[in-house]
Amino acid sequence: MEMSECRIHLPAEHMRNVFGQYDSYMKKIERSFEVTVIDRDGEIRIAGKPARVRRAEHVIKQLAGLSERGNVIQEQNVDYAIAMEMEAGTKEQDDILIEIDNDCICHTVSGKPIKPKTLGQKKYVDAIRDNMIVFGLGPAGTGKTYLAMAMAITAFKREEVSRIILTRPAIEAGEKLGFLPGDLQSKVDPYLRPLYDALYQIMGAESFAKNMEKGLIEVAPLAYMRGRTLDNAYIILDEAQNTTPAQMKMFLTRIGFGSKVVVTGDASQKDLMPGAVSGLDVAVKVLGKIGDIAFCKLTSKDVVRHPLVQKIVQAYEDYEEKSVRRHAGNRGSREKRR
Repeated sequence: MEMSECRIHLPAEHMRNVFGQYDSYMKKIERSFEVTVIDRDGEIRIAGKPARVRRAEHVIKQLAGLSERGNVIQEQNVDYAIAMEMEAGTKEQDDILIEIDNDCICHTVSGKPIKPKTLGQKKYVDAIRDNMIVFGLGPAGTGKTYLAMAMAITAFKREEVSRIILTRPAIEAGEKLGFLPGDLQSKVDPYLRPLYDALYQIMGAESFAKNMEKGLIEVAPLAYMRGRTLDNAYIILDEAQNTTPAQMKMFLTRIGFGSKVVVTGDASQKDLMPGAVSGLDVAVKVLGKIGDIAFCKLTSKDVVRHPLVQKIVQAYEDYEEKSVRRHAGNRGSREKRR
């Protein structure tokens, strides 16, 4: 059986970053490609079957490239690099991670760069740049809202738009909260909390408060959008799967000149009444052929939260797919009996 070995020279500071705590990242690469990886005097040595060695080498070089660019390697980076290499099969794989890392949208108030982390996220960000209206569709943890928020704040700081408007339907997530205390703003704030969290992290609480006072940033429930014309604004509609078709039509017809719109939603997490039709589902069917409107579908591969979240999302997707197939099979059997 033919075996081969390759060597990669890597400085000690990047070696620690790429290997991970207790060599956890390298052990994952070894298991994925069935190779042996050892560190000898500042060199990474990879041994195994030639094709597997080449693929493991490519993954390690991409992670080393990220490290050399000042990134702290995370488990998500390793998992994604391995997944992309596996998907490529025998094809030559480009340095996708480096290409994605080149796209820095902005920095948080603490100086941390905000960048897409997967190819799906990169396509989503590019679509926002190139189109007037973008629908970001996908499961929880894929960065739909956070990246849209980063793009909105960047456009606002560059004076490409004069204000930011963030909105979402005020619907409970599967439970009844009853009557909430306080004035109208206090009652709707809990529904808008995820939007506030992202704004604080990217813009800073003080800057956000000043712009909010001036009316340059508005965070409001979807019902507040009726009857308005939104000119020269960056508008984000979050949790769009919980809109009705009438609400979605109302929202999309508010858009004025010089505005850009991002609509985000996860069709698998609807909180509408049983039997109610989602405005997001209808919009995907109705608007698919209109120019300057893009639909970006993110998947479990684009989840950038804890790796366990990616597994949970994938497990639910598999379960729902099996349920649909089983339901279709049962219906087919009933029709045959007739």
